[in-house]
Amino acid sequence: MIDTKNSASVRSDSAPAAPELEVVPLRNYGRWIAAAVSLTALAGLIGSLAKNANLHWDVVGDYLFADLIFDGLGTTLWLTAAAMALGLGLGTLIAVMRLSSSPVLHGIAGAFVWVFRGTPLLVQIIFWGYAAALYKYVKIGIPFTDVTFFQTETNSLLTPAIAALLALGLNEAAYASEIVRAGIQSVDPGQAEAAHSLGMRPALTMRRIVLPQAMRVIIPPMGNETINMLKMTALVSVISAHDLMSNIQDVYAQNYQVIPMLVVASLWYLALVTVLSVPQAWLERRYGRGAARAQGPTPLQRMLGGAAALLGAKNKEDR
Repeated sequence: MIDTKNSASVRSDSAPAAPELEVVPLRNYGRWIAAAVSLTALAGLIGSLAKNANLHWDVVGDYLFADLIFDGLGTTLWLTAAAMALGLGLGTLIAVMRLSSSPVLHGIAGAFVWVFRGTPLLVQIIFWGYAAALYKYVKIGIPFTDVTFFQTETNSLLTPAIAALLALGLNEAAYASEIVRAGIQSVDPGQAEAAHSLGMRPALTMRRIVLPQAMRVIIPPMGNETINMLKMTALVSVISAHDLMSNIQDVYAQNYQVIPMLVVASLWYLALVTVLSVPQAWLERRYGRGAARAQGPTPLQRMLGGAAALLGAKNKEDR
């Protein structure tokens, strides 16, 4: 009788070991060629702009950190923060009203969104800036009676900055309400039903159960709205609200250096948007934890990962 167990062990001991296979990454030559062409074109564009005498880089340097520019930046940042706070607070209220079973609240909220989302922002800014042409006085009292609790001139109350804030904030509220409504509707209705079964009131359920879960859907578009609001503040220059763009226009109306001053404005807007993108990315990753889809790497992580991969490939070739 043949001992199969011993013969199998002999064959396994005498069999030569399989050579270790070296994994060679796929070389995407088309991607490298496209990257080289893109970098060459970008370098050519940057070189052309740097050598263009019509840009007057000396004027850009003189005004880039001027006091007038910083005054405009302060107003721009204040308008952005205040308008987003007003838009988010009012937009959340309008979103809850639109989801209400009351036809009156639902209708009023729908009409608000219809008006402020259906008319251009520039028209709304001009309207609020010239509201005194419609109402000379602002009165607070009992409707359809002569009883008045407060009265003041519209021009003294609606300064250009306040008019800009109202226009930006109310317009943002219309868009924010739709974002918040979509976030609330993305939460499983069973969550609210479970909270109600525990005795929680609807307002507490919305604040403690529904809205925290809706933030994962609300944060990304709301971050984009914040960045968009920062840029939309440039429109308030039509009513001279003394923001960054208003002060830029005042300068080039005197020295006629339109392009250099627009470069100054563009550089500051790019810097502010870059700064705002950092907390937006952090909030997206913070509220996206536990989602079914894994969060992708940030641009910085992608860049560092690419550099590490290139270094690793170079070290392997050297060995």
